[in-house]
Amino acid sequence: MSEPDGAAKGLLPAAEVERRLAELPGWARDGESLRRVFECGDFNGSLRFVNAVANVANELDHHPDVAFSWGTVTLTLSSHDAGGLTARDFALAARIDGLPTGK
Repeated sequence: MSEPDGAAKGLLPAAEVERRLAELPGWARDGESLRRVFECGDFNGSLRFVNAVANVANELDHHPDVAFSWGTVTLTLSSHDAGGLTARDFALAARIDGLPTGK
């Protein structure tokens, strides 16, 4: 018996996405992505936070979309190669949550 296309790519079923999302306060599902806004205090705080995120993303070889502004950073996570949310997105989100925001 073959797996559904999504499962073959590592996509998480909707129920699993919701279960994992409940463990990540502040993150919200936005279609096939996870999104969170971080308050970083000022420009330099945002810059430090983005650099810390980049280090974790490079370590995990999974890179978020980043929107950077004065005092605020918005991160969007999705496994583009799989076409949606995978365990990699939740692992990255959890690691990002452990980073200081500079606020």
